[in-house]
Amino acid sequence: MIGLRTLRYSHYERYPVSMLQKLTLLFPLWMIVLCAAALIWPEWLIFLNQGSVVVLILAFVMLCMGLTLTFDDFRRIVRMPKTVAIGFAAQYSIMPPLAYGIAYTLSLPDYFAVGLILVGCCPGGTASNLVTYIAKADVALSVVMTVCSTLAAVVLTPLLTQLFAGALVPVDSWLLFKQTLQVVILPVALGVLLNRWVPRLVQSVMPAAPLLSVLGVCVICAIVFAAHAESILNHGAELLLATALLHGGGFFIGYHLAKLLGCQLQTARTIAVEVGMQNSGLAIVLAKQAFPMLLLTPVAGAVSALMHSLIGSLLAVLWRIRIPS
Repeated sequence: MIGLRTLRYSHYERYPVSMLQKLTLLFPLWMIVLCAAALIWPEWLIFLNQGSVVVLILAFVMLCMGLTLTFDDFRRIVRMPKTVAIGFAAQYSIMPPLAYGIAYTLSLPDYFAVGLILVGCCPGGTASNLVTYIAKADVALSVVMTVCSTLAAVVLTPLLTQLFAGALVPVDSWLLFKQTLQVVILPVALGVLLNRWVPRLVQSVMPAAPLLSVLGVCVICAIVFAAHAESILNHGAELLLATALLHGGGFFIGYHLAKLLGCQLQTARTIAVEVGMQNSGLAIVLAKQAFPMLLLTPVAGAVSALMHSLIGSLLAVLWRIRIPS
């Protein structure tokens, strides 16, 4: 394991290498193991698919994200407006229409199409910061971009879902707005404030926050896999293809768009990761709450999380090994 350099703004680089960090770097493995176990022994997790368990887990994940942020991270937005604007625009202009196009081209059933579109309309995923670090890209920029897309998700995720999925099923954009506010913005804001008010307490739990976030997302996906194990086994190939095209396309287009607009190599890598990796946990929660009649819609988010974790990790390792910085 290569030693972590002392860089600012990244919770992966603020602390010495520890077993917790090594375990965090293995998040694709945890995703595969938990999802495979959920398909083989669904009875172990299916009881967690009741009530607000998944919502609470996602809120906890977003709280952990908030704990890693400071007001300095937000100030950096105004110091790099062009780069942040390129990444932000790429995030919300590439993935939603790409998801819609893939769903239409593959003639996905409405329940899977809506789930895929919802994934495309969500902000960047919290694991993107980890993948950016592995890729030797700009972790500080990744954090700022994730924050920007997450804050904007309160408005843009409901509106874009209405735009692209509204033709398939009725979309209650106001409900999506309220849910995104509750499970994303409020926990993140609480985490930032705790970081400001009780920094010593936050510093004491910070080393475990990335691992807990990764495991939280893995558990959310495993719960969905367990609840819909038979459907995933029957339609898994279809969803694997759709999500591979979506996230692979996001990485590819995001990278080349950034290079076309004059971004440096590290910046282009970072934008590619931010575009290619979505907050699939949020997509799962929103699908469960906003589309209760489409029982299989959350499955697309679960398969998406597995796919972008695998593609992102593989790409990051290839960049780290084969492409000079």
